[in-house]
Amino acid sequence: MPELPEVETIRQGLERRLMGRTITALRIPPDYGRPVPVIKGMDEAAFREGVVGARVEGVTRRGKYLALHLDSGSMLVIHLRMTGALLFPEAPEDRFVRAMFTFDDGTEMRFSDLRKFGGLWLVDELSQVTTDLGPEPLSEGFTEALLAEAVAGRKAPVKSIILDQRRIAGIGNIYADEACFGAGIDPRRLGMTLGEVEVHALHGAIRASLMAGLDHGGASFRDYRNTGGNVGSMQMHVKVFRRTGKPCYVCKTPIERVKVGGRSTHFCPKCQR
Repeated sequence: MPELPEVETIRQGLERRLMGRTITALRIPPDYGRPVPVIKGMDEAAFREGVVGARVEGVTRRGKYLALHLDSGSMLVIHLRMTGALLFPEAPEDRFVRAMFTFDDGTEMRFSDLRKFGGLWLVDELSQVTTDLGPEPLSEGFTEALLAEAVAGRKAPVKSIILDQRRIAGIGNIYADEACFGAGIDPRRLGMTLGEVEVHALHGAIRASLMAGLDHGGASFRDYRNTGGNVGSMQMHVKVFRRTGKPCYVCKTPIERVKVGGRSTHFCPKCQR
């Protein structure tokens, strides 16, 4: 699933392409004769009426959600889930297009989604979709005090805590593993065992891992593509994620893989206490 750096990279691409553009047409391809449930919360006719003819006045992100702010006052909200992508004409064609938006300059934006978990919403308030999301980890609102509060007294693993979107928005499996490594913390450690120094280290490592992802245009281990259909390069710079059995870059100890909260988790047994 695309995480904060991947979704933010897409947001920046959408902003460059769509600001001031008007949606002139919407096509929802049939799925072997059956409707594709890509539109959430309303029927296709109401959705079409709400988006066609509307001008894009802003593009924002909240956690892993994207929002196109329309001049009607509504928002077109998009979640890519596991395999979704927003692609433009220079991207290769694929057979998994679930919706296609045409704009007044002839640009086409294709919402492609192999596994059909993604969705489109038309809402008046972003909170209608993004309920119970924690603070953005790269914002001023994500403080050390807030992180300390999130782990205090918790008998859940550190990794599970920072993956909880209600506590911190946008972190997924890749950057949780990388943040734990950067902080020198075993991802299986219980939140309640972290001291002040470790909370400080984890706070900085969360920000650093996400910034690295942004700098490298996201990680393309499998499905992620930016709006041009290109892959990111963060997968070439990870320290532990999917490096099972390979030597740690710091101490040469083989990276191990375990399950934490049902998620594959990668760590260095020597560097991470």
